[in-house]
Amino acid sequence: MKLTVTIARILVGTLFVFSGLIKAIDPLGLAYKMQEFFEAWMGDHSNPTSLLHWFHDHVLMFSILMITLEVALGVALLIGWQKKFITWILLLLMLFFLFLTSYVLFSGKIRACGCFGDCIPLTPMQTFTKDVILLVLIIFLLIKRKYIMPVIKSIHLVTIVLLSVILTVLLQSNALEHLPIKDCLPYKIGNNLLELRKMPADATFDKFNYSFTYKKGNEEKEFTTDNLPDSTWQFVAQNKMLIEKGNDKLPAINDFSLTSMNGNDSTEAILGQNGEYYLYFIKSFDEAAVNWQYGFMQLQAKAKQQGRNIYVVTADTEKIFDFFNKKNNFNVTVFTCDATAIKTAARCVPTIFFMKGPVVLGKWSWEDIDEAMRN
Repeated sequence: MKLTVTIARILVGTLFVFSGLIKAIDPLGLAYKMQEFFEAWMGDHSNPTSLLHWFHDHVLMFSILMITLEVALGVALLIGWQKKFITWILLLLMLFFLFLTSYVLFSGKIRACGCFGDCIPLTPMQTFTKDVILLVLIIFLLIKRKYIMPVIKSIHLVTIVLLSVILTVLLQSNALEHLPIKDCLPYKIGNNLLELRKMPADATFDKFNYSFTYKKGNEEKEFTTDNLPDSTWQFVAQNKMLIEKGNDKLPAINDFSLTSMNGNDSTEAILGQNGEYYLYFIKSFDEAAVNWQYGFMQLQAKAKQQGRNIYVVTADTEKIFDFFNKKNNFNVTVFTCDATAIKTAARCVPTIFFMKGPVVLGKWSWEDIDEAMRN
């Protein structure tokens, strides 16, 4: 029994540590996924002063706490610290995770739960199955916790758990300031953005058979599209039947576009150009928080020397255009892009992409603009 408990303990503890660390390299990814859940639960008519709205507005804080908790619990289980308390917390957390994955699987409102971040995407069914297995293992560990023994003296156990918390927080802080150390998104260095906007060659879509119900007097009859009745029949309903399920594959990049100030789609023209240039992503604008203005001036001067253009990409077009071109006379081209696409492409505000045609040659947060200047 002791060996079985040890194996279960290692499996659960390692999976929690791994799950936390894989999300710790990109805590904003989990924050955005949390926003999806809160928006789905709030609906269109939720009270803006409700608790869900408060959670929605503080998702980054909860993302950091959740990731840190996962790692700390996994480490604590592996080293055998506070086994009764830890196994109970693991059980409660696992029940919460199972609720989330069940909602994803059965509601169809959210495509994935993001339990392993963007680096290891799982289908809703795979995630649900994983969580059921983990729940069984945690219940087993809770019942048999007397066989969980500390690996070293108790005083050192606390130090190890605290150290894991500190390192996890530092890893997340680094990602928020300098971009994730591992980029698992379609906008990573080396990717061709135009190619990734194309529909996959093996994409298939749901096929349906349609029929129509008509009524004449007391008689109701169903007709096919190529055998519709004459005008003496009254339309009642359209019937839709799935005859072949598609794989629902979409382009890796399906919401990214560059729209000019006059409303023209300039995506192909900008990404398809020859030569090198910069995309300067700013999702939203708060002038009081602007502390990257001097760095932008340096980058613009460097770009002019090398004959490169800088394009500002934002979801807050009017404010950004006024700041760059009216208030500060930077004279840069500003493009509008969907906020969700910018959140995926640029985890920091601002983020700089160094491009050659449609290919990403480099990307940096504004904190690392000195490195961008060396290219």
